[in-house]
Amino acid sequence: MGEITLVRHGQANSAADNEADYDRLTELGHTQAKWLGEWMRAHDGPFDHVVSGSLRRQRETVANMGWEAEVDERLNEITYYDLTAEMDALGGVQRGGPEDFAVHFPATLQAWKDGRIKGTETWDAFVARVRGVMDMAAQPGRRVLCVTSGGIISRAVADLLHLDIPQMAQIALPILNTSVHRIHVTPHGPILSAFNASPHLDHVDRLEARTHY
Repeated sequence: MGEITLVRHGQANSAADNEADYDRLTELGHTQAKWLGEWMRAHDGPFDHVVSGSLRRQRETVANMGWEAEVDERLNEITYYDLTAEMDALGGVQRGGPEDFAVHFPATLQAWKDGRIKGTETWDAFVARVRGVMDMAAQPGRRVLCVTSGGIISRAVADLLHLDIPQMAQIALPILNTSVHRIHVTPHGPILSAFNASPHLDHVDRLEARTHY
């Protein structure tokens, strides 16, 4: 049996208002990734293949974890700030603070799927690339580590469980920075075995280091 381990990047610059400024880890984000790497070396088995998206925050996360990774752009996050700008121009649901994400995110995804906003790729292209990189990682008898982002993880889980956009959005909301998600690769197909684990943060002095953004 193989296994895919999906890890979300560490805390990024959530004070940003554009893609470029968001794409860097905070000091805490670097620390979260180092803690996760230490935990994995002490408690987890070796990986046969390590892959990361090409975004800076993803590459910094895997480097802080202590691995060299092959880069695969299919693991890159959706360009949410660009989609948000299109939603604003469309006069759709407005993005405010983090408390509005639960409403804004599914509305934005639905507008994207319906073709009312375009982004840098179509919804169908996004779904296809996530499915493609998960197919690549589903290697029988091998353990593959993928360092990516919350939108990719929620899409992969939604695809696995045959969930639509509202449910995908619910999956995305609680995903922690540097959280661990596992998929067992079996002869009968992939099986979700762990979601949003953060064992490296399960210490009383690290509770405030458990961040969503």
